[in-house]
Amino acid sequence: MTWSPRSGFGYLNVRRASISETAYGESRQSYHPAIRFASSLTPGYRNVGELRTEYKAKRPAIEARLEDFRRAGRLADERLFEELCFCIVAIQSKARASDAAVAALRETELLWSGEAAEIAAFLRHRTRFHNHKAAYIVRARDRLFPEGRGEIAKTLDSFSSSKDARNWLVREIHGLGLKEASHFLRNTGRGEDLAILDRHILRNLIRHGVVRRMPRTLTARRYLDIEARTERFSNEIGIPMSALDLLFWSRETGEIFK
Repeated sequence: MTWSPRSGFGYLNVRRASISETAYGESRQSYHPAIRFASSLTPGYRNVGELRTEYKAKRPAIEARLEDFRRAGRLADERLFEELCFCIVAIQSKARASDAAVAALRETELLWSGEAAEIAAFLRHRTRFHNHKAAYIVRARDRLFPEGRGEIAKTLDSFSSSKDARNWLVREIHGLGLKEASHFLRNTGRGEDLAILDRHILRNLIRHGVVRRMPRTLTARRYLDIEARTERFSNEIGIPMSALDLLFWSRETGEIFK
């Protein structure tokens, strides 16, 4: 099989939702179940009422975005790979610029046929750590599409939990850590119970008393500990993990993206 963006495998382009939007279209259902939350909260949580009010206002746009992710997860393996490349390019880089960079790689066909040096040269002024990211993309392409065929969706769906799927990605895809693997799974509708712990999210967890301070380093053990704390917070305040991430992200960036 020869891969080409001209053959119909386009980049997973998830449309932007302004934080002021209430829904993507009139065909969307306007009904949303009531928020359920614990009768008592863990001592130390702060500004929970403010957070619930903000979620109520942004909930339709957030749920529409999550539905976009679920639909994206049913696309061809080539589309899933392009989303994986976005999560790689977005490491310590702006999401919008990373989105544009991967779209450009697809249009030039470098994403599917370029060598690491060619991809690195293309990414040089588009993202940080372009050499490393180019190498990660090529290694992921070789790992996920041996002999020209991929089984990304089949493999991911074979796991009994999103955390098992995440562990496989971290183990098999060079350059992916827990955050990047969680990001990819969430963006393809397979990781709504996972935390995507970047500085944007951590700042908000501190603001709401979930964690005390910004960790100097985020080891795997520390990541999983904060993820468990975030899950408990999510359950108690009645805002799903995936929605909480987009809510925090919209605070920091002004939009609900991916």
